[in-house]
Amino acid sequence: MQKIIFSALITVLLVGMSWGKRTIPDDFSKETKECLECHKDDNVGLYQQWGDSKHYSANVGCYECHMAKKGDKDILKDEDHKAFSIATIVSPKDCGRCHEKEVDEFINSHHSKAGRIMGSLDNLLAEVVEGNNDFKTKAHPEGVSAAAVNGCWQCHGSQIEVDEKTGKLDPATWPNSGIGRINPDGSEGSCSACHSRHSFSVELARQPENCGKCHLGPDHPQLEIYNESKHGIAYNANKDKMNLASSKWVVGEDYSAAPTCATCHMSATPDLPVTHNVGLRIKWNNRPVHSKLSHKTDEKWGLESAKFSSNKRRKDMEKVCIACHQKTFTDNFFTQYEGLLSLYDEKYAKPGEELYKLAQAVLKTTSSYAPFSEAVDYTWFELWHHEGRRARHAASMQAPDYTHWHGTYDLAKHWNSKYIPELREIIHRFKDDEKATKQVKALEKGLDKVLNSPNHKWSINKEDPKTKAIREKNQKAFKARYK
Repeated sequence: MQKIIFSALITVLLVGMSWGKRTIPDDFSKETKECLECHKDDNVGLYQQWGDSKHYSANVGCYECHMAKKGDKDILKDEDHKAFSIATIVSPKDCGRCHEKEVDEFINSHHSKAGRIMGSLDNLLAEVVEGNNDFKTKAHPEGVSAAAVNGCWQCHGSQIEVDEKTGKLDPATWPNSGIGRINPDGSEGSCSACHSRHSFSVELARQPENCGKCHLGPDHPQLEIYNESKHGIAYNANKDKMNLASSKWVVGEDYSAAPTCATCHMSATPDLPVTHNVGLRIKWNNRPVHSKLSHKTDEKWGLESAKFSSNKRRKDMEKVCIACHQKTFTDNFFTQYEGLLSLYDEKYAKPGEELYKLAQAVLKTTSSYAPFSEAVDYTWFELWHHEGRRARHAASMQAPDYTHWHGTYDLAKHWNSKYIPELREIIHRFKDDEKATKQVKALEKGLDKVLNSPNHKWSINKEDPKTKAIREKNQKAFKARYK
C-alpha cells in the first residue's frame, strides 16, 4: 500500500512540474520571451541565476539589459540574433537606464577609471618585461602580451574591441569584467565586476571575498589584511549574524557583529546613504610612491568628486567607525595611521625616490640601459609599490602583522640589504667612466647625505648617543620588570 501511494505521489509531482521542461512566465516582454526560448535550455546556469535575481521578480529580462541601439558597434549580426538588436556587453550606460544614481556615482569613482593603467609603469612590466607580443588576434594583428590580457586587464579592464562585420568581441579583450573596462559605447567601467551576472546578488557584493578578486597579493593585499584584522576575524566568526541580504543594511541597526569592505566604503550608516563611489570616504590615496590626498587624485582625473575634500571624506569615514566605536578610539586610530604614513614617507619614500633618480642618471649614461634591466629598478619598485603599500594599507585597516612583518620590516630589510648595496655597486661600476663622472659624484653625495640623516645614520654606526641611551635605559627597565 505504501509503495502504491509513493508511486502515485511521484507521478503527480512529475506531471505538475513538467519534469525537465522550463516554462517562461507571461509577464516578460515578447523580446525577452524569445531570448529565453533558446537560453533557458542552452544556458541553464545563467537562466537559473537570473531566475533567482531581483531582476526576474521585477520583470527585467534578457532584452531589457542587452538591447542595443542602431549604430552600436557590438550589435550581434549572427543568424540567431537577426530579429533584434542585441549586444553582448552590458555597460554602465545600459545599467543607467534604471540605476541612474548608482551609475553616476560609479563613473565618478576611481573604480571606473582603473582601465587607465594601460599606459602606466605596471603595464610596461606586463607588456615588455614579463611578456611579449606573440598573442595575436584580428583586432591585434601586431600582437599583445598574454601576461597583460590574463592578468592586468582582468582586474583593471581592457579596451573592448569588436569585429564590426559580426558584432562579436575580440578574444584578446573578451571575456573581461575588469572594473575599469572601456566599453564599445565609450563608457568606462563594469557593474558586473562586483555585481556578478546574472544574479546580481547584493548579498554577494557585500562580502569581502567579492573585493578579493583584485584587492589581494603582494602590492595591495587588502583581502589578506582584512582577514587578519579584528574586523575580518569578527566577520568570519559571525557571518550568520551579518544580515547580508537585507535591503536596508544600515550598520549599527541591521547588523553590528562586524563590518565588511562594503560597510566602510559604500554602504549606509545612520547618517550616510549608500554610495557607489568607493573613494568618498578615503582621505589618503596610498597607491603612489607618496600618499596623496584623495581629492587631489580626483582633480587630476577630472572627476566631479574632486569637490569633496579629503577632510570631509575622513569625517564621513569616522561616521562609519562611530556606528560601532567610541569617538576617542576612532580619533586615536587615525592618529596612529597617519603616523605610519609619515614614517614611510620621511624614512623611505622621499630619500629613496631621490636616490633612484640619481642612480638612473648614472645608468642612462650608457645606451644599453632600459627600465627594469637592472636590479636596482626592481628593488626600488618593490620598496614603494609592494612593501610601502602593504605597510600603509595594513595600518589603515588595523592589521599589525601586515603593517610590520610584511610592511615596515620588509622595507627596512630590503633598503639596507639590497637597495643601498646596489647603489654602492653602481657607484663602483661607473667611477672610472668619464661620461658618468658628474652623475656618479651626485649619486655619491646624495647617498652620503641620506646615510648621515637622523633616520639612517644608525646603519653606519652613528646613532645619536642620547637616543641610544634612552633606548638602553628602557631595555634595562623592561628586563628588571620581568626578573
